[in-house]
Formats: sequence, structure tokens, C-alpha cells
Amino acid sequence: MRVAVLSDVHGNVPALDAVLEDMARQSVDAVVCLGDHVSGPIDPAGAAERIMGLNPVAIRGNHDRWVMNLLGRPEPWSVDVFARERLRPEQLDWLGGLPATAKLGDAVFMCHGTPSDDEAPWLDNFFDGRTTRLPSEAEVEREAVGLDQPVILCGHTHIARTLRLSDGRLLVNPGSVGMQLVRGSPDAHYAIVERRLGKWQTALISVPYDTEAAARMAEENGFPNWGDALRFGWVGPESLG
Repeated sequence: MRVAVLSDVHGNVPALDAVLEDMARQSVDAVVCLGDHVSGPIDPAGAAERIMGLNPVAIRGNHDRWVMNLLGRPEPWSVDVFARERLRPEQLDWLGGLPATAKLGDAVFMCHGTPSDDEAPWLDNFFDGRTTRLPSEAEVEREAVGLDQPVILCGHTHIARTLRLSDGRLLVNPGSVGMQLVRGSPDAHYAIVERRLGKWQTALISVPYDTEAAARMAEENGFPNWGDALRFGWVGPESLG
């Protein structure tokens, strides 16, 4: 069984199209999407249309929740407002109906941040300027208590990473399709998890795409701070609201 894992598209259609083109050559059996699908200054409706067309097992991320409830934060992020204003009614219905967590069969558990909190980082603590701190083994293990699936998927931090718990369970963050931060890799990221010879393994995939086109779209839509983040992948998240 081969599963394509996408997360954190953030409305970036050029990046998503590159991932979908690459994914078409991977002969996957299923697609899962881990949230933060549309919140970004490029093409939220186009991203929603493409993701819905995949008929994936999908969950919501924190930004999806904020898009649906702009009053749920003291100061809504402007990219959430931008996305909300551009989504069609059927896309809003789809987004609003997504669960916080989901399973794919008996093998795969999906969450955005951690199983209990879509804003909490799991495999990496979130950025503090240009720095991230790796959590301890105990911190990572604690969040997985009660999960029986051999594969656990999460997103949110935009950092592609895979590890194994002491009992052999596989944890995977595929990174972000549409918004790269602080690591200097502007390519679109996703993952393939595969059961082979009775064991689950991961391929973390980086796909180049037309970052200049995406950056220009963001700038033309009134979000100049997203330009260099999309072009170069070094910018931190502090100025991208």
C-alpha cells in the first residue's frame, strides 16, 4: 500500500500542481491531506478545487478552523480573511465539515499539530526566529499514547521529518506543499508512506516549481511579505499573517 501525504498547501496552486504532477508518477493507492489547505494569498479557491477533486482523506488545520471562524482569534490573520472571501459556498461547506483527526483504515492516524491540539507542534517545536528546538523522546512519545496505528501523520510546522517511536511506530511530517520557512528550500514538499515486506517506510519528496509565479501572485494580491518567502524559503513566519 502506497499513500501520498500532503499538508499545508496554504492556497499555493503552483506548488500544489507540481506536487500533483509528481504524485501522478508514484502509483499511489490513497491520498491524505493534513490541513491548512487554503489560507494563503495565492489561489485559495483553486487549491480547494484541486484538493476536493482528489477525494482524499482530509482533516482540518488551525488555519482552516480560523478561516471558518474569523472571530475565533483576537486579530484574524489577513490571509485567513483573504481565503474566506474567495472560497465558493460548496468549498466553505467542505472545509467546515472536515474533522480534526482521521484514520485511513487500521494503519494510519492523521492529525495536524498533535492528536489533541491543531496549534501544537509535535516532531519539531515551532520556529523562534530562525531556530527550532527538537523535542525530547519523552515529549514525542507522550503525544502518541493511546494511538494503536503503526503510522502516525502530522503537519503544522512545515518541517519534513520522519522518526520512529521506541515500539517501532512510524511518525511522519511531510513538510509543506505551499509555504517553506527558514530552511532555505523553496521547493514544494510532500511524502509517500509505503508498506513493503510487512514494514512501513517513508520517502520525503521535494519538488521544484515556479516559485517566481507564486511570489508574483502573492504580491499582486496585496501580500508583498510573502514574495521572498516563496522565492527563497528563508523567511520566518512572523511577518506572513
